[in-house]
Amino acid sequence: MSSSGSPDPSATVIAIARDLGFHRAAIVPIEPARRHAAFVAWLAAGRAGAMAYLATPAHVDARADLRTLLGAARALIVVALAYDRVDPIPADALLRGRIARYARGEDYHLVMRDRLVALADRVATALGRPVASRPCVDSAPVLERDWAERGGLGFTAKNTMLIAPGVGSYVVLGELLVDIELAPTAPDTPPKPRCGTCRRCLDACPTAAFVDAYVLDARRCISYLTIEHHGVIPRELRAAIGTWVFGCDLCQEVCPFNAGGGEAPDALLRPRSVEHALPDLVALAAIGTNQLRRHVRRTALRRIPRDVLLRNVAVALGNTGDARAIPALTGLLANPSPLVRVHAVWALGQLGAGAELRAAADDADADVRAEVAACAPLDNFDSVPG
Repeated sequence: MSSSGSPDPSATVIAIARDLGFHRAAIVPIEPARRHAAFVAWLAAGRAGAMAYLATPAHVDARADLRTLLGAARALIVVALAYDRVDPIPADALLRGRIARYARGEDYHLVMRDRLVALADRVATALGRPVASRPCVDSAPVLERDWAERGGLGFTAKNTMLIAPGVGSYVVLGELLVDIELAPTAPDTPPKPRCGTCRRCLDACPTAAFVDAYVLDARRCISYLTIEHHGVIPRELRAAIGTWVFGCDLCQEVCPFNAGGGEAPDALLRPRSVEHALPDLVALAAIGTNQLRRHVRRTALRRIPRDVLLRNVAVALGNTGDARAIPALTGLLANPSPLVRVHAVWALGQLGAGAELRAAADDADADVRAEVAACAPLDNFDSVPG
């Protein structure tokens, strides 16, 4: 209760947020972002790769001042929603790829946006007045992990992710700017990092994407390479991608704070099916346009074009080391996209499929022919792994 005996508005907001299913919630004052200079330095170092939009004034300026997003903002509500950390174990011998855990259920952008809109509506009802608000998910120009840490939701780990003790790093974050004067629930100082000398996340990255603790070079990150990067994947990084076809969880899987079951995840963020978590790569390579559209509907996978997904599938098939992948890769050689064909050639080379590589040597696209030439001499591919 407030000193006047009426309900405390901040407590009311947090109670509504928890009632809506958010695992963590806090109220933060409107103030300059504490890590904005670090963000600008990260951009200047070129570590954003092809994500040039991050360096535009609209994105840089908004991350410095929350009021560029809502001029009337008086408080920021930060929330976290846990997603499922459990890997299904399919009882089959199919060649399966891997989807990052956050992308296996309903698209978290939609889930978070809808939940934040509901939060704004219920707060307005509880306070008895209209509330001007701006919901933000990670596609908005907000330094969301900075604000979540400022709110006391958790601390930033060496892999740059937020760890919420008791939930771990398997969370998606959201923010709601409101024009309400709310007493902050955030601590005066953010939580201190609790990683100590542990560097499991840094050492687990197969592409060496971490320049150092707390510094990620997106250009080498598997999540970036499979989602944000829409061109040819550097040859030296392809084998390290393994069978990931959308995102990566490796640095989270080894984190001690993610051990155990954690709190129950949001129901909408559980995997829709095994195929949305560990897809059959052979089936995915042959999926039709309409089938794919239905498969990715209202999931995060809809963010990438079909040729980018098939590019990733080709790399994953090549990394299985299994000759059963060869027919699927041969089929991808007929794909109209040179991007897909380039990576199918590489994958066939990984599997020693000489006859298929010889057929691709006369491809109409120069990049595909160059990829064939980059493979070892075709005479070395007379035998196929069993």
